[in-house]
Amino acid sequence: MARNDLAIAIIGGGIGGLSAALSLVRAGFDAHVYEQAPELREVGAGIVVSPNATRILDRLGLGAALAQSSVRPLAWHERRWDDGRTLLRVPLAEAAVAAFGFPYYQCHRADVQTILAQALPQRLHLGHRLIGLEERGDRVEARFDNGTRVAADLVVGADGIHSTVRGTLFGPDSPRFTGCVAYRGLVPAERVQDLNLEITMQRWMGPSKHFVHYYVQGGRLLNFVCLVEQDTWTSESWTERGDVAEARAAYQGWHPQVRAILDAQREIFVWALLDRAPLPRWSVGRVTLLGDACHPMLPFMAQGAAQAIEDGATLAAILARDGTQVPAALQAYEAARLPRTARIQALATASKTRFHLRDGPAQQERDAQMASDAADWSLNQSAWIYGHDAGAV
Repeated sequence: MARNDLAIAIIGGGIGGLSAALSLVRAGFDAHVYEQAPELREVGAGIVVSPNATRILDRLGLGAALAQSSVRPLAWHERRWDDGRTLLRVPLAEAAVAAFGFPYYQCHRADVQTILAQALPQRLHLGHRLIGLEERGDRVEARFDNGTRVAADLVVGADGIHSTVRGTLFGPDSPRFTGCVAYRGLVPAERVQDLNLEITMQRWMGPSKHFVHYYVQGGRLLNFVCLVEQDTWTSESWTERGDVAEARAAYQGWHPQVRAILDAQREIFVWALLDRAPLPRWSVGRVTLLGDACHPMLPFMAQGAAQAIEDGATLAAILARDGTQVPAALQAYEAARLPRTARIQALATASKTRFHLRDGPAQQERDAQMASDAADWSLNQSAWIYGHDAGAV
């Protein structure tokens, strides 16, 4: 039985929605997730679950399951695109645990989603596509395309960058194309074993593009991402199969290790990198937003999933404290989260320019600064991100 009478409907069964539901249920609330897909399928590829998120998942009892399916990288390794020269190398693994008390993981998105879903028996409802919301006094009715109607004390839109809930609250609009596309793939480790790759997160920076690779699923798969500047995006599909030859051509002249990883892959997916400007508000009455529905960000800070997990933890903590006044509690949630997520959004956007500098004075200044930082760089410089406890409000 719930610790109080609040019924909460979460729209969207991704990592943000599922983790929010679990945080809310563990806080004693009657939370249910409504996902439009008929089944949870393997989606996406690699993601980072940094200490600010692993502390929350560990608190929810998922630490062991997460550790079993993940990889703990030894270091970040920032490299130059052509000669492979190290620009910056920062220890992770034990260093992250020592600094923040929790590990830094590289994961497959589907593994994290599965761990969360399995922890929510009977509370995940598939095949529910939201078609409308109506606030009636102290209740909100959610209507779904299968004819289901659900009345809740509050509704959380965790339905991604194309959020139906967001459109209902603030009117229809379109996310903006950021001038980048991402080619992503997963290579079986045996295909690249001759490269003797370190268990690190490697980022190669070059003119108008960069390349990231790291192991996931206990080292069984190598995840890679090609982030390439492009003027337009005309496909109507959010994700689609890409042309491996096209991705290889984009990295012609790059270091042999980068080219070898691309040569080892037979299938690739491509999608546009979209974002939105930070919203001035997330909540209206008894309805609020979470994750990409309110703060979609470029992947260059590797914080998209972690910030969504933080949102759910903060929402649960504030409702546990102030849940008798739902609209006021949602305003407090928004006030606690919006400045932090907007700051990380801005840093992620700025990183695109920094990672993609053409060879020349600005690039040389960046490389020199990174080399200078390498002498005394520590994870403490990221403490405001990784040391944050979103459940302490």
